[in-house]
This record gives sequence, C-alpha cells and structure tokens, in this order.
Amino acid sequence: MFGAGGKGSAQTLGEAWRKGAARLRAAGVEECEANAELLLLHLLGISKAELLRDLREPFPEARADEWERLLERKAAGEPVQYIVGRQAFCGRWFAVTPAVLIPRPETELLAEAVLEAAAGWGGGGALTALDVGTGSGALAVTLAAERPAWRVVASDLSPDALEVARGNARANGVAERVTFVRGDLLEPFIAAAAGGAGADGLAADILVSNPPYIPSADLPGLQREVREFEPRLALDGGPDGLAPYRRMADRMRLLPRLPRLVAWEVGAGQAEDAAELLRRAAEWERIWFVKDYAGIDRHVLAERKG
Repeated sequence: MFGAGGKGSAQTLGEAWRKGAARLRAAGVEECEANAELLLLHLLGISKAELLRDLREPFPEARADEWERLLERKAAGEPVQYIVGRQAFCGRWFAVTPAVLIPRPETELLAEAVLEAAAGWGGGGALTALDVGTGSGALAVTLAAERPAWRVVASDLSPDALEVARGNARANGVAERVTFVRGDLLEPFIAAAAGGAGADGLAADILVSNPPYIPSADLPGLQREVREFEPRLALDGGPDGLAPYRRMADRMRLLPRLPRLVAWEVGAGQAEDAAELLRRAAEWERIWFVKDYAGIDRHVLAERKG
C-alpha cells in the first residue's frame, strides 16, 4: 500500500487524480485524465496498477507543492513527456527534452517497416544503416537493438539533440554500435565519402529519416504543445514541407553508395511528392507507402536490388 500521507491527508490519490484532471480540463488540455494520471504516476514513482490498487489511500501532503507545479506546467501547455522526461518507443524508454521532438507512435511503424524490408538481407548479417536527423535517437537505437549485427550511424544538426541521443543509446545498451555525428541531413556522410573523418565503412545499405515536414506557414496553427514547446528545427520543413526530402534526394548520389533501402516519414498529403523525388534521384525496384493509424500514407519506402 502507498500509505505515505497519514490520517491527516486532505484527499485520497483518486481525488487528487480527479481534481488534477478537472484543472487540466479547465485549462483546455486535451486528454486531461490521461495527462493527470501520467503526472501522478511520475510524482509518486508508482505504476498504474499500483495507483488503481491504492486509489483510496491518502495523498502525501508533503508532495502537494510538487504536484501543484506539475499541474501548472501541464496547464500551461508543456507536453507531459517533457515534464516526466521520457517517452516509450517500440517497447523501450527514451529520455526526451525540449531539444528533441517527442517520438510518435506512427514513427514506430517506420522502424517496423525498415526491419521487415531488410529481413533476410545478407543472411541476416551485418548491414550499415544511416538515421538522418536522429533527434532523440529513437529510430537509430531501435534498429541497433533489434538487429545486433547492424552498424548504425546517426546524424543531427543539433548538438543538444545528439547529447540526448547518446544518452538513450547508453541507456538501451547499444552505445558501442551506434555512432553519432553532427551535421545537416546527408552532409556528414558526403564529407566522409570525400575522405573526411570516419570515411571507412559509411557505405550505407539503409537510409532512414524522419525529418522536419511541416510547411512553414502551418507552424502557427499547430497544437499549442507542439508549437510552443517542441524544437522548431525538428518541425519546419520549408515553404511546402518538402525541403529536407528535396535536399536528400538531390545529394543522395554523392554518398559512397546509393542505399539499397530509403525510408522516409512524411507529412499528410506528401507521400506521392516524396516518392517522385526518389524516382528522379535513382531507379528503384519498387516504391511503396505505409499508412499510419489514421489511414494516412505516412511513410515512403524505396528499394533497389542488392
């Protein structure tokens, strides 16, 4: 039993949860019950099962001020993932800070599609995968964790994002198999091809990327939690949202080797345009789309013969 508050506590855990949710609802927070639950679990360091078991236990009044601060942050629009400092992705926990985009459930589908497409290549042996614009490192770490024989190299323009990603690689036990480099999109890998540092072994089999894809004019209309708190660098895809894809497609031929598989996450309505950029960049055996949970073509994959 939780039992930290003693007989003098003014409310139970269940009452604190309900009142917290009501406060968030009044502030216009979506999914207020779920957000209040996550904040309460974080505050108390317990699981949901323990919370449900102990709903009638007293709320610890010694934590009241801290609870108030957590609710204030959420009521002001801060994403709950930044408040609690982590987000689940493909069954693993990833630290997140305002330096990185919060991993989304639809991006898990991109990781799954890459793993499925490359299944059996080379008898399941060593492959090299590039994760361009790694952010929290969710894709890079997941690929490395799921395929221990692979070498993964991940890039990002933000040094703060790279620090978060390195920490996530360590926390998930793959730090020795993921290399992080700073640079814009494909440029660090092109520099390596020209004889720069780390040139050996960067001929990639797989290129995966979830770059910024929101058209610049759409940024002011985004949900408050995204618009005011998540890094603009990870959101702004230029005038039409396709600027990062256009640059990657234009520069892809300068890599040490054209990847056998390219996998991109794209914005709503962008899949066919992104596919056309890939068609212009190279010849592929097949190009296909993967839908997200809302039925939107969210991922574009292109594969050529090995």
